[in-house]
Amino acid sequence: MNILLDTHAFIWWVTDDARLSIAAKAIITDPANTIYFSVVSAWEIIIKERTGKLSLPESPETYIPSRLNSNRFASLTVQMQHVLQIVSLPDFHRDPFDRLLIAQSQIENIPLLTVDHLIRQYPVNVIW
Repeated sequence: MNILLDTHAFIWWVTDDARLSIAAKAIITDPANTIYFSVVSAWEIIIKERTGKLSLPESPETYIPSRLNSNRFASLTVQMQHVLQIVSLPDFHRDPFDRLLIAQSQIENIPLLTVDHLIRQYPVNVIW
């Protein structure tokens, strides 16, 4: 199964945060699954690190690729169709990063691994 990580799910996984559900951990560790990390999440991490909302043990340009590599996560790039899909999304969620992740999940037909309850209001397969 293909799975798209929400930004917090990625951070919680790589930091071994207890907030990551047992089901989410099982999905991430299942070798039959392909886990995708969107470049949208990389952008969000960089912004949060720069504004002091997130502390990383090393620079984002080192931290993000090293964690993707060590966890064998695949990168999901942003395509024009992903961005254009945002136009059709109702305004349940105002966060631009989450809206783009929702659009990617819809276009690519990939379930989104997230605890975010607002995302559940969209026609997208959410796993937690």
